[in-house]
Amino acid sequence: MARPRRIVLLRHGESEGNVDDTVYEREPDHALRMTGLGHEQAEAAGVRLRELFGEERVSAYVSPYRRTLQTFRGLGLDPARVRVREEPRLREQDWGNWQDREDVRLQKAYRDAYGHFFYRFAQGESGADVYDRVGSFLESLYRSFEAPDHPPNVLLVTHGLTMRLFCMRWFHWSVAEFECLSNPGNGDHRILGLGPDGRYRLDRPFERWTTPEPYDLDG
Repeated sequence: MARPRRIVLLRHGESEGNVDDTVYEREPDHALRMTGLGHEQAEAAGVRLRELFGEERVSAYVSPYRRTLQTFRGLGLDPARVRVREEPRLREQDWGNWQDREDVRLQKAYRDAYGHFFYRFAQGESGADVYDRVGSFLESLYRSFEAPDHPPNVLLVTHGLTMRLFCMRWFHWSVAEFECLSNPGNGDHRILGLGPDGRYRLDRPFERWTTPEPYDLDG
């Protein structure tokens, strides 16, 4: 099995929805474009990643949302060294259809009170639903490692919540641990690096907005 030396998770650059939440009333979430700043963030991320990957090959998986596809194109990676695939299981948490601004704000308040992992949007998904499809993607990713010529780098261009849930699934974090973590910034990344002991470690933690409450598994 040719396990990659590193798995890089990259959040898309700033999108129209990050600066104006009324746009969801007029445009589908998957169709939102990056802003000018978002393009600059993608270009800056590309500089970092090209330095990280060097001359090595990369297996890239990209969420099918417009902003993630734009982010990938903005990285400027050498197409001769990158094998890229569109991966719908890495998409954003689905809200379902167009969104009413006030209804969304109300549902977000409910989600904050109920819990980000378990709360399901009325026409969309819960964090738990995203966790399940990320788990399905991981099974496919593991199988790809069986190829003897698998590239030494994997790049996932995705969304903040999906990044946190990917790491939750990979490292077997608890729901309580997930609930205390914040999304990375737009254009920010995390690296799962393969250590000499055969285990992957996160290069730096996600920021925490609170301390997780301990749960007694025997209680």
